[in-house]
Amino acid sequence: MTCVVRSIEAKDEPYWRVLWRDYLAFYKTELPDEIYRTQFDRLLGDDAQDFHGLIAEVDGQPVGLAHYLFHRHGWKVENVCYLQDLYAAPDVRGKGVGRALIEAVYQAADAAGAPSVYWLTQDFNTPARQLYDRIGELTPFIKYTRPA
Repeated sequence: MTCVVRSIEAKDEPYWRVLWRDYLAFYKTELPDEIYRTQFDRLLGDDAQDFHGLIAEVDGQPVGLAHYLFHRHGWKVENVCYLQDLYAAPDVRGKGVGRALIEAVYQAADAAGAPSVYWLTQDFNTPARQLYDRIGELTPFIKYTRPA
């Protein structure tokens, strides 16, 4: 199995939509169609604040995605990279798709001069955390959010 990771293109929208919907379903989240349209437009946008998107393909079939963005950091001069969404279809998990996507984000961060890449996951996401423990470093930070 050969995995190819590339930037998202306009033609990918139907495949991306299915993959992102499946990703969101894993986190028991549903979003209105307006969010899908807005997010995809941002993935194709050229605003420095916009997300960047990657598609992973196996045999020409989209099987995974990653969304990341660069932002300022109060303790660094350079921007840092936040990997917000990472998804591999269930039938390709454990076959290097997630690793390939993360490594592609690492390469994008290096090319942009971003000294760090970080991401979040839920504590119960054991299979993904097994990969993250091999390719990243677990930090002691705990996330808080504003109450709804």
